[in-house]
Amino acid sequence: MSFKARSQTNSPSAASPSGLQQYVKLEDRLVLLAWINSLLGYKRNKDLLADTKGADEGFDASGRSYLHHHLIGRGSQVKITSADLERYDENICAHLAAINRGRTEPITLRYFQYLAALYTEIVLDRYFNARAQLLADLNAFVRERNAAKAPGEPPDEAFAEADLTKLACWMATGSGKTLILHLNYHQFLHYTTEPPDNILLITPNEGLSEQHLTELAASGIPARRFDLNHSGLFTGGRNAVQVIEITKLVEEKRGGGVSVPVEAFEGRNLIFVDEGHKGSGGEVWRRYRDALGATGFTFEYSATFGQALSAARNDPLTAEYGKAIVFDYSYRYFYGDGYGKDFRILNLKEDSREEQTEMLLLGNLLSFYEQQRIFQEQADALRPYNLEKPLWVFVGSTVNAVYSENKEKRSDVLTVARFLHHVLENKGGWVVKGIEKLLKGKSGLVTPDGVDIFAGRFESLRETGLASQALYADILARLFQSPGGGGLHLCDIRGSAGELGLKAVGAEDYFGLIYIGDTSEFKKLVDNDKAGIVLEEDVFSGSLFEEINRPDSRVNILIGAKKFMEGWNSWRVSNMGLLNIGKKEGSQIIQLFGRGVRLRGKGRSLKRSAAIEGTHPPRVRSLETLNIFAVRANYMAQFRNYLEREGVETEETIDLPLFVWANDQFLKRGLVVPRPEEGRDFAKETDLLLEADPVVRVLVDMSVKLQAMESSTVGLQTAEVRAGAGQTIPPESLALVDWERAYLDLLAYKERRGLKNFVIRAEAPRLIIENVNYTLVADESVVKPSSFAERALLQEAVTRILRKYADNFYRNRREKWESRNLVYKTLDKSDPNLAFNREAVQERPEGTYIVKVRKSDKELIAAIEKLREDVDRLRQQETNELPRIYFDRHLYLPLLLEKNDKVQTVPPGLKKSEAQFVRHLKVYWTAEKDKSLAGKEVFLLRNLSRGSGVGFFEESGFYPDFILWVVDGKKSQRIVFIEPHGMLHAKAYIHDEKARLHERLPILATKMGQRSKKKNIMLDSFIISATPYDDLHERYENGAWGREKFAEKHILFPERGKDYDYLHILFKSMK
Repeated sequence: MSFKARSQTNSPSAASPSGLQQYVKLEDRLVLLAWINSLLGYKRNKDLLADTKGADEGFDASGRSYLHHHLIGRGSQVKITSADLERYDENICAHLAAINRGRTEPITLRYFQYLAALYTEIVLDRYFNARAQLLADLNAFVRERNAAKAPGEPPDEAFAEADLTKLACWMATGSGKTLILHLNYHQFLHYTTEPPDNILLITPNEGLSEQHLTELAASGIPARRFDLNHSGLFTGGRNAVQVIEITKLVEEKRGGGVSVPVEAFEGRNLIFVDEGHKGSGGEVWRRYRDALGATGFTFEYSATFGQALSAARNDPLTAEYGKAIVFDYSYRYFYGDGYGKDFRILNLKEDSREEQTEMLLLGNLLSFYEQQRIFQEQADALRPYNLEKPLWVFVGSTVNAVYSENKEKRSDVLTVARFLHHVLENKGGWVVKGIEKLLKGKSGLVTPDGVDIFAGRFESLRETGLASQALYADILARLFQSPGGGGLHLCDIRGSAGELGLKAVGAEDYFGLIYIGDTSEFKKLVDNDKAGIVLEEDVFSGSLFEEINRPDSRVNILIGAKKFMEGWNSWRVSNMGLLNIGKKEGSQIIQLFGRGVRLRGKGRSLKRSAAIEGTHPPRVRSLETLNIFAVRANYMAQFRNYLEREGVETEETIDLPLFVWANDQFLKRGLVVPRPEEGRDFAKETDLLLEADPVVRVLVDMSVKLQAMESSTVGLQTAEVRAGAGQTIPPESLALVDWERAYLDLLAYKERRGLKNFVIRAEAPRLIIENVNYTLVADESVVKPSSFAERALLQEAVTRILRKYADNFYRNRREKWESRNLVYKTLDKSDPNLAFNREAVQERPEGTYIVKVRKSDKELIAAIEKLREDVDRLRQQETNELPRIYFDRHLYLPLLLEKNDKVQTVPPGLKKSEAQFVRHLKVYWTAEKDKSLAGKEVFLLRNLSRGSGVGFFEESGFYPDFILWVVDGKKSQRIVFIEPHGMLHAKAYIHDEKARLHERLPILATKMGQRSKKKNIMLDSFIISATPYDDLHERYENGAWGREKFAEKHILFPERGKDYDYLHILFKSMK
């Protein structure tokens, strides 16, 4: 592992035609990322994320990730061989298993986390096995990219070999940067041919160091704090990570203290840098980091590379990171995918008077109180959403609470403390009067448009009907633990430096905490202040800050500077007040914001409920929204600018209900859909015990696995040779299996699949292997191992068999239940596919699109409002302001498209492949309704996803995109489920339950008909493959499958020509 020192880039910034320095933003310089995207057939990062986010999470029973299948399904667009992609997928699976081994709650990779790991695999494989080719490919891509640039547009720089020794991940706070770091650790050690002499993790501060040590331990990665007296790779375990703060690094040791000279880390270093933006504007720290990585390899991680580099305006440095960033999932993508909390930023006029500050803070208080009240009163309904007790945080960007402005001592922290004191005093009843104004939307605080900033807010408080006096009394009890109020006491907690407890006069418990750098300076300011805040000392209490994350914490308000934000891990923040925000602290502000919008989400999905299909508690969105206020109006404007520079849309949207029109005449035709009998739910009413059943058969193919393992030892060999024969594991080999590990893996697999009613006993794995019918295609060495490596393969074979068996067993029992409990229900307006969003807009029985538009886009809002009034035009014409398809055989209109970036809808509009199918069907119906379809009627309905649509295989969530009815008078009704973008991969038909759905539907239709007492109803399904025929054809039995064979298996290609018309084939199959 010999590396050259990274060269310092000193090339001048690109110049504009006028000769002035031209700075190009980081997002336009991501050359390495653009190259990898091109290998997978994507032109833009946005295209990659949009295409892959819909793939299922996790790995199937054979150990392949669903995202791998999705990428393979892209066919010839992908320039990486399927053998290499399989190898990368296996590596990621193995590294994740290592990280999960000691966890009670195993991690499932989100799609963007998998992609970050995959992109790292692609680069590391080429770096270690074909470095010269990697460099040549990158520079060929740079030349091609430069040739396509417009005249005068700055060119990208060529790569040097030294540029290849640093990779960086630009990922939003809350998106799992630490998890990616752990995966990168395993990935690097997997590929390197020589172990590094030192593995270092450099952090910005001790708080983050402690957090990293805890998380490394959870992932089973050996780690310790760096100790100059006990350094070395094997100190603390083999390949141990040594954690050190960047502030402790120096070029040369002088005297005592905790500083560490860079020369202490001689040799080959593997460096991980958390918050990699630190020092990007300061040469000293960056020089230390580069010195450490000069003869090794560096991984960097930050949520705010863009902000930090924009602030530094250092074009060569930006170009350097453009060649290092391997994956971009910065906040704009994170939020756009529905991850993290929503947020609301008050857009206050900057010339607001100083005396209006307390009304602004009172609005913040009332907003926080509303969240606390909802959390407490709806605790049971909210439990599945993994929400924490709300916390009101005031944050700033300076370490100390006191600063100078115009030669005077000032403190925003004191402003907040005074406000809390005034609330507790309530002199002249000002709080009660203020609450009344806020509830009426007459606060006197207005937006630049002249609208009161609190207009329409506090809906749940208004619904209580309580008078302002009663609300104030409840605020005192809930938030301040003081029924009587009276004033504020500020207590110096002597046993915990920097902490000042807040309590009301006469109260026993602290309701809040000020946590700052210099308490003595701040206490002097309080002492000289005339507000009347009482200063005390507390010599008995321990740290309040360390208890904040406990469920029983009484602390509701936290006031401080950025000191507690770096390295602080909390899910409680729901209201954020901004203190002394400077003009040069963009990356820090984005970090503060990122920590505030973190969300565990329902099912630990990290997503807010608005991005999850189905119905949710009516007030959950209030708790999933970060309210952002400021002590001064100009702070708010500065904060908004930082977010917008990061590509985050800060403006509030308006929700416009768009009612759909359901065709009553069509609904009178007696159309039916399969649904469970009223009140029946397989997962809720059935406890299913996993046991050996000879009827359930399993096939596991490990032949390719052997070849892939061989290929990884000799570089980038892509030849694929299938080797292996049918095997069973002999009794003597069963003693070599770790059955406890097999059992724990099966439990974890069950949890990832969400099979809550599946009961698995410890003895089940061995009984299944000994008694079920399985076929294992593998080399004999897998079932009769003679080495540790082969024993590991035996363990994997057992794991795969058990997972596949559990899948098949569960599906078998579910299908039996469905055959006994599914019935045909006559379709009406109450069906969830027609009544979507009805609970949100209760004016009419039909479903309703919720159309989200930016408030400032008044022209678009007016156009949509006009369209809502012109019902005929809305239903029957296709216009650009709200893209839609007019097809009069769809059961409701309009049918919106997902096409306009300015408009978002719930549910989302049709994707490109879905819209293509509807247009094709419209043309076909028009041409054939009086010919081949004469005497028949055709009806179409978009099938929504989980929670509303008609689904199959609930555990894996297959909800075909459309339901098509072909009705032959009163003779028969054929119901066809259509999936226009079913991504298919190699061997899909053998292993993919979705592709084989059509095989089980005829039997299900018969049994449902008998139970429902309805005759002549048939069920069918088709996949419309997004993978072109030429690509898919090559992967099926070495090209043996022709179009006829695919059609026989109900797999069609969206082609309409003389020789092949997929709709003709589809309708012909119904005769």
